[in-house]
Amino acid sequence: MLIETSKSISFLIVIITIFFAVSVSGEFRADCGADFNFTRNSAYEINRDEAFSSVITSDPNNTYGFYNRSVGEAPDQVNVIALCRGDIEREDCQRCINDYGARLREFCPNKKQGNIIYDTCMIRYSDQILLGSSNIIDGWDSGESAWNPEDSENATDVDQFTQALDRLWVQLRDEASSGGSLRKYASNVTDGPRSTKIYGLMQCTPDISATRCYNCLTNAINRTRSCCDGKRGARVLYLSCNIRYQDYPFFNATVSLAPPSSSPLPPSALPPSGKRNNTTIIVVAVVGTVGLLILAFVFFCVFIRRKRKLEELQSENLDMDLDEIITAESLQRSFGDIRAATDDFSENNKLGQGGFGLVYKGKLRNGQEIAVKRLSKNSGQGELEFKNEVLLLARLQHRNLVRLLGFSLEGSERLLMYEFVQNASLDQFIFDPVKRATLDWETRYKIIQGVARGLLYLHEDSRLKIIHRDMKASNVLLDADMNAKIADFGMARLFTSEETQGNTSRIVGTYGYMAPEYVMHGQFSVKSDVFSFGVLVLEIVAGRKNHSFQNESMMEDLLSHAWKSWRNGTSTSLIDPTLNDGSNSLRDMIRCIHIGLLCVQEDVTARPTMASVVLMLSSVSLTLTVPSEPAFFMRTFINSDKHFYEEYTSSTNDSRSLTTKSRSSQRSIASSERSITDDVSKKDVYHR
Repeated sequence: MLIETSKSISFLIVIITIFFAVSVSGEFRADCGADFNFTRNSAYEINRDEAFSSVITSDPNNTYGFYNRSVGEAPDQVNVIALCRGDIEREDCQRCINDYGARLREFCPNKKQGNIIYDTCMIRYSDQILLGSSNIIDGWDSGESAWNPEDSENATDVDQFTQALDRLWVQLRDEASSGGSLRKYASNVTDGPRSTKIYGLMQCTPDISATRCYNCLTNAINRTRSCCDGKRGARVLYLSCNIRYQDYPFFNATVSLAPPSSSPLPPSALPPSGKRNNTTIIVVAVVGTVGLLILAFVFFCVFIRRKRKLEELQSENLDMDLDEIITAESLQRSFGDIRAATDDFSENNKLGQGGFGLVYKGKLRNGQEIAVKRLSKNSGQGELEFKNEVLLLARLQHRNLVRLLGFSLEGSERLLMYEFVQNASLDQFIFDPVKRATLDWETRYKIIQGVARGLLYLHEDSRLKIIHRDMKASNVLLDADMNAKIADFGMARLFTSEETQGNTSRIVGTYGYMAPEYVMHGQFSVKSDVFSFGVLVLEIVAGRKNHSFQNESMMEDLLSHAWKSWRNGTSTSLIDPTLNDGSNSLRDMIRCIHIGLLCVQEDVTARPTMASVVLMLSSVSLTLTVPSEPAFFMRTFINSDKHFYEEYTSSTNDSRSLTTKSRSSQRSIASSERSITDDVSKKDVYHR
C-alpha cells in the first residue's frame, strides 16, 4: 500500500512539473492527442514500452539525430519517431530522447497517441503511421508565450531588426528545406541594428518532403510575425518543424552538420593488388549483371504500379502524392469488422440519413464508438466522391473537423468510419422547436466560431486549399461539449496554393446555401464557402431554416428577410425568440447578423475571407463595413433543403430550379422602400 501511494505521489509530481514547465517556462509542450485509450498491461502498452526503449538502440551509430521505430502489428502497432535539434551532440541527443520519452509515457499513461516537444528534442508515438505525415496541427505553435520573458521587449530598431530577420529567415528556410532524408536543419547569424546580432535556427523532421518542410517553415515564420513581430526573440514549435531566433547565441555553431557518409569498406573487402583471378572477374561480372537485371525489373514494376495510381488520380482530378495514397490505404478496414461493429447495420443503430446514404452507430471490439456512413448503391456519390473524401480526410487534422478512422471498399459496398460525435448534427438542434431552446447564445456563438476556424483551416492552414462546397447545418456535427466539427467532404475540391477559382460543369450542393456565381456559372472558390457560412450564421441566430419565412402570402428566403430587417434597423426581429429572454448578448447577436450579411454579398470580392471572419468574431472592437444587398433567391415550389446534383447546362438558369434577381430588379424593389441612410443605420441596436 505504501509503495502504491509513493508511486501515485511520484506520478503527480511529474504531471505537475510538466504542466508548470508548459505554462511558465515554455521550454516543452506535451499533449496526448485524441481520447483513444488502451488497457494497461495490454499488448499495445508492451509494444509502446519496447518501441521507446529500442528507438535509439536500433540505430546506435546514428549521428544525425533522427530516429524511428515500429513495434507490433495493427491494431496494436506502435510507431515512434524522435528528432534532436541539429546542433546537439549524439550523447546529449540520446539522453534527451530517453529522459523526455519517459516523461511522455508518464504524462500519457494509457493514451494511444502522444507528443512532447522540448527545446533540444521532440518525441512522438501513435498507433497511426507517422513517417511522412503532415503535422502542422492547430494549437501547437507557442502562441503568446512564444518568447522568453526577458525577450518580451521590442528590438532597439524594429524596422531594421525585422528586415535583417526576414533575410535570415529566407536563407535558413531554403537551406533547411533543401536538406536530405537524414537532416533538414540550418542555423546562422546575421547583423542586426546598432552592432547587434540575430541568431536563427530552423529544422524539419527529415521524413517530410522539401515542399512540406518549406511550407511548414513558412507557416512558422508567419506565426512569429503575428505574435512576436519586432520582439528580441521567439520560437515556434510544430511537430514537423520548429524555428527560433534570439539576439544572443543559443545554438552550438561548432557541431558538424554534414550527414554521415557511407561507411568505408574494410581492408579485407578491398580488391588485391596485382593480377586478378579470371574466375573471380567472371563471377563478379555475372553476379553484377544479374543483380542489375533484377534491380531493373523491380524498378520497372514499381514504376508501372505508381504510374497506374497516378493516372487513376489524374483521371479523377485528385492532386495527391503517393505517400498520401499509402496513408489512406493504411486506413482500410475489413467490411466484416465494420458490419459486426454496427450489428449488421441494425435499425436500432441508425443515426440518420445523409445525402448519399445512411449513418449508423457502432462499437469496435476494443470498445471504441464509431459512426459509419454506408453509401447507398444508387446514390449520386460514386467512386470519385468516395475516394475524394477518403484521401481528403486522411490528412486533415483539426479540432473542428470530423476525424476519419477508416474506410471499407468491398464490391458495391462503400463505408466510411468516423469518430463518433455524441450530439449528432446542428440541424437536429437548431431547427427543432424543443432542442433549439437548449442552445443558449454562448453555445451558438461557440459553434459559429468553431465552424469559422474549421473553414479557415481548410482554406488557408492546410497544405492545399480545400473548398467544402456543401457547407450547411446538417454537415456540422456537435460533440459532447457542443464543439462544432465540419463533416461530409464528398463534394470537396482541392486547390493548389496558386489557384484562386475553379470552374465546373457539375453543380453540386444544397439549395439555399450555394453562392450565385456557382449556381449560375459553375464558378467556385473559397468565397463560395464563405457564402454558405453566412447563410449558416443567419440560421443559427434566427433558429430557422433559410426558406421558412412567411411574408404575407408569399414565401420569403432568409437572406431577403435579414437584409430588410438590418436595413430598417429592426434586426432584433430576426433573432430567435428563445434567445431574447434574459440575454445580455444582444450586441453580439446583431454583430453576427452583420457578419452573415457581409458573407452573402452577391459580389464575390465584397465577401470577406474566413481569416477576416475569424478576426471579426474574436474582436468586437473591429469596425465592420456596411453590407449591400445580398444575392436574393426567389423560390416557387422548390424545397430549399433538397440536394442539388446535376450537370451544368443552360437550363440551370430555368426559373423552375433557381432564379437570381438581376441588379435592376433589386433596384426596383429597393426604390419602393426607404433608402439606406446613416440615420436608418443608427436605429440598429448594434450601432447604438
